[in-house]
Amino acid sequence: MSPVAAINPATSPLPAQATPTLVQRIANPAPFGWEVLTVRSGDNLSTIAITHRTTVGVLLTVNRIHGNGSFLAIGQHLSVPRTRPAPRKATAAAQTATHVVRSGDTLGGIAARYKVSLSTLYSLNKISRTAYIHPGQRIRVPAIAARARAKAAAAAAFTTTIVTVRSGDTLSDIAVHRGVTTASLLKANGLSLRSILQIGQKLKVVTPKASSNTFAGRTYPDKVVKAAAANRAYLARHNAPSRTQTKAMIVATARRHGVDPTLALAISWQESGWNQRQVSVANAIGAMQVIPSSGLWASELTGHKLNLLNAQDNVTAGVVILRSLTRSASTQDQAIAGYYQGLYSVQKSGMYADTKQYVASILLLKKQM
Repeated sequence: MSPVAAINPATSPLPAQATPTLVQRIANPAPFGWEVLTVRSGDNLSTIAITHRTTVGVLLTVNRIHGNGSFLAIGQHLSVPRTRPAPRKATAAAQTATHVVRSGDTLGGIAARYKVSLSTLYSLNKISRTAYIHPGQRIRVPAIAARARAKAAAAAAFTTTIVTVRSGDTLSDIAVHRGVTTASLLKANGLSLRSILQIGQKLKVVTPKASSNTFAGRTYPDKVVKAAAANRAYLARHNAPSRTQTKAMIVATARRHGVDPTLALAISWQESGWNQRQVSVANAIGAMQVIPSSGLWASELTGHKLNLLNAQDNVTAGVVILRSLTRSASTQDQAIAGYYQGLYSVQKSGMYADTKQYVASILLLKKQM
């Protein structure tokens, strides 16, 4: 029989006085630095070590705990390694925004505009109370103040009207009658395309003020807004086809150019409600809401000059643009998005949030045509 060496069971406890204090030395026990932990009921060094990706030995050494650390006091503070990088403090640049000085600006006026004190501007820009500013100079202002002013300016550029839902009303009907898009109506009221309207329900209709150059979050040059106003006035003085006549015109034109009539109808309804007199602040004209530059492109596609103020030419322009988009886009959704956002932008940057809403609205309307 072979001799067998006696081995103590692994579970045999060592005498308390013989328990060694093991210190495991590792290259960098706290790669993300240290933080303070407050001991709570039930905590022990083993679980704390596991949670903070370290060893009991490291905790014993760093916190100068004698013995094996079996007894921790509730409320005791321990230094433990961070398990992830500490959040970076916002830099001065992130905490401030820039105001570019224009002719006539003063520091007092800038302070009043952003609702901050003059001393704040002096401190942020490291300038004295006697300093002069000049056009083109960049003045730092608190970012939170700049955001608040931008939000207030955006709100001031729009008017909110409350309408009451009546029997037979639909979101698209209300949008058309109020001169807004279905997408903007949904956004203003926190609704989705599947929302069911209730008789007597109150809806907010947000429209740009007549003097505003901003629409759907975009600001347009004065010359564009003036051109839009002139076109709007022209169409108001001249005869325009009824919605029924416009619908028939869209169907016939779409079939003539090989475009799905229901798609053309859905886009025109979303854009203008089949209303040739509709002109947006961006100078998108008529039933198909075509801007002049797109009208030139459509003229090239048809081989003759199109007059967007003429209902038939306007419909033709929208339809041939849609035909080109459906041929160039990889999917129908992308073609629809291209009509709203521009196909190059969609293919390069993807659909924006409002574009996705637009596409969903068109697809829903298409089923109803």
